[in-house]
Amino acid sequence: QVQLVESGGGLVQAGGSLRLSCAASGRTFGFYVIAWFRQAPGNEREFVAAISWSYGTTDYADSVKGRFTISRDNAKNTAYLQMNMMKPEDTAVYYCAAGPRSTWSPRAYNYWGQGTQVTVSS
Repeated sequence: QVQLVESGGGLVQAGGSLRLSCAASGRTFGFYVIAWFRQAPGNEREFVAAISWSYGTTDYADSVKGRFTISRDNAKNTAYLQMNMMKPEDTAVYYCAAGPRSTWSPRAYNYWGQGTQVTVSS
């Protein structure tokens, strides 16, 4: 089993920044990709960004490209999502997920964190 714990959410003004962390523990060799998803009330869970644990290859949703940066620290078993130039439409619960391949579909990910709330005020 893999356990994922997110942290770093909170309230920020539009144009501001936040950094989310996703700490992984357990059988971490069982996955190859860490991804961030978000879900706003009434919306489906949507892909934000993903990173290959071994190679560092990244992928981003168009809505966050150029503003968000995903990274990982293998020694700490932790992935990060640096969010800059934030907009009110970034408001959502953010989840990290782990799975065997990089895909935008949440169904492909085996493990999920509990989520952390991010609120961007206008």
